This record gives sequence, structure tokens and C-alpha cells, in this order.
Amino acid sequence: MSTQTEANPVETVAGDTTLAALSHASALVASFLGPLLFLILADDDDELVKQNAKNSLNFQLIVFIAMVVSALLTVVLVGFLLLPLIRLIDLVLVLIATLKANDGQVYSYPYTPDLL
Repeated sequence: MSTQTEANPVETVAGDTTLAALSHASALVASFLGPLLFLILADDDDELVKQNAKNSLNFQLIVFIAMVVSALLTVVLVGFLLLPLIRLIDLVLVLIATLKANDGQVYSYPYTPDLL
């Protein structure tokens, strides 16, 4: 008898996987404006693109706030350590999200509240 249980079930939604992946990848070039554009331009019936773009936008807003706080902390030299760390975390998580969205999954970034 083989039973398989998962702590976090994978949520797959039907939709355009290419646009869903691009909604995450666009954040590497255009910060929160890329995911916002995909959220606005997504078809009304394409839940995969909408949910992934919304999750990406939420995460990029948090990253933007963290970058502003880190920039302010450069006055006390702590920000110089935080700025590259935030960029690295952003890069890694966006790449993971892009791959998951390309597989048709809705990726939720860790420790990211739903702002939108």
C-alpha cells in the first residue's frame, strides 16, 4: 500500500503557460511594471496568467519596499550588504516562479502577503 501525501499541494490552472511565465520573468527587466502590464492585459478567462501576474506583482512591491529601506540604510552602511542580497533573492525566486508557471502551476512567493 502506497499513500502519498504532500504538505503543499500543487495548484495547476488551465491557461497560457507562456504568458504566465513571462509575467514573472518580466519582473527582472521592469520590476513591478512588467507583472502589472500582464495583469492588465490578461484575458478575463485566463486565471493562470492573472494569478501568476498578481503573485509576481505582490512580490515585486515587497522587493521595491525592501530596496527603498535598504537604500536608506546605506547611511549606516548596513544597506550596502542588504542591496545585493535582496537582488539575489529576487533573481532566484523569480527564476523558480518562471519555471513553475511554465509548467502550469500558480506560484506563490514565500513570506509575501496578498497586497492586491
